[in-house]
Amino acid sequence: MSEKSPTPSPPEPAPRKPLTPAAQRALAEAAARRKAAEEQAAKDAAARPKEFQGPKGPEPTRYGDWETKGIASDF
Repeated sequence: MSEKSPTPSPPEPAPRKPLTPAAQRALAEAAARRKAAEEQAAKDAAARPKEFQGPKGPEPTRYGDWETKGIASDF
């Protein structure tokens, strides 16, 4: 009888090189910008008035009218 050899495990990735101080600053700045953008988006969403008798869920003409039975109307 032939024995199956165990499947080889993938090689371990090489250790990452340490980041330079400039790269660390850039990553920290990018994280701060993302956080500020999320906070601003939340403020903007809260400031908008609620739509009266609008579509339920995402806007069908923006996200594809096929999501709403394939019909898009503008009146």
